[in-house]
Amino acid sequence: MKKQLLLVLLLVNIAYSFSQENGKKYQIRTLAFYNLENLFDTINNPNKNDEASPIMKLKTNKSKVYWDKIDKLGAVISQIGLEKAGTAPALIGVCEIENKNVLVDLVKSKHLKKMNYEIIHYESPDKRGIDVALLYQKKYFTPVNHQSFTPKIFKDGARVFTRDQLLVSGHLGDELIHVIVNHWPSRRGGEAKSSPLREKAAYQNLKIIEKLKDKNRKAKIVIMGDFNDNPTNASFKKVLKTKSEKKKIKKKSIYNPYEQLFKKGQGTLTYRDKIYLFDQIMLSYPLVNKGKKDFSSYKLFKAKIFNKSFLTTQKGRYKGYPYRSFAGGNYLGGYSDHYPVYIYLIKEE
Repeated sequence: MKKQLLLVLLLVNIAYSFSQENGKKYQIRTLAFYNLENLFDTINNPNKNDEASPIMKLKTNKSKVYWDKIDKLGAVISQIGLEKAGTAPALIGVCEIENKNVLVDLVKSKHLKKMNYEIIHYESPDKRGIDVALLYQKKYFTPVNHQSFTPKIFKDGARVFTRDQLLVSGHLGDELIHVIVNHWPSRRGGEAKSSPLREKAAYQNLKIIEKLKDKNRKAKIVIMGDFNDNPTNASFKKVLKTKSEKKKIKKKSIYNPYEQLFKKGQGTLTYRDKIYLFDQIMLSYPLVNKGKKDFSSYKLFKAKIFNKSFLTTQKGRYKGYPYRSFAGGNYLGGYSDHYPVYIYLIKEE
């Protein structure tokens, strides 16, 4: 870990916030998403089922574990996109967090405090007590509006209480963008039985997108999250009608660059030795460059998975899996059971 941090410091010294190509200068901004794997505090909330969280189940050292996890997550976030943008993400959506307090601790941690991250968070009705949120660096992003949407999902006639979908609108530099942060229903009970729940969550996303496009058909929209579905599942292909090839993108299309990565065998988590790519970032047409090399406004440059070696289990039964924090009622000392994902948006200066 120390060697990794030394490498990061070296990169900070040589990185810069724009690239040069053919004599032109470019701004590069990183947008990211990270499932923080049960980032709960150690205080019991009688209004939540937080006593079932992994950290609350530990018999000793709860506080030590909490601060170690905060420190490690901060170290990861500080490095995402660093090599190209020269700084941590301008925006990062997060999920599996208990409340705003844990995010306050996170953004004040030693790795992130200089970035002056602000937090946008709402309490979700999720029965496990977990929420989504958006962190943003004030010098790069200025929010103008935000609200949460609760998907109306039912199963066998009973309401399914899941995470809200967070919409944040604001200016990235001088351009208005809209970010939707998601954490769709899990696959508990099996993929086939739970798939309709995620399709309903996708319809809620579709409603938000259509509402934004009703106001401005050229709305710049970023959809990010842990969707608990792969890019090829029906929630994306049939409901959101996502496209994976730039040449097939039309003005009403949603481009999902992670579908191509998934088809190449890449993923953000592993379960029972099978690779999944549940964490994704998608974009509306105005943010996609179709090869015209027009970067007069922000356009997608690259989409990536942040899967550095220190985030990966190096030995044992779970070698090659993301190096997670908790398993079997124990703290393993890792980071998360998901890799972060991120995109670079590039704009001519």
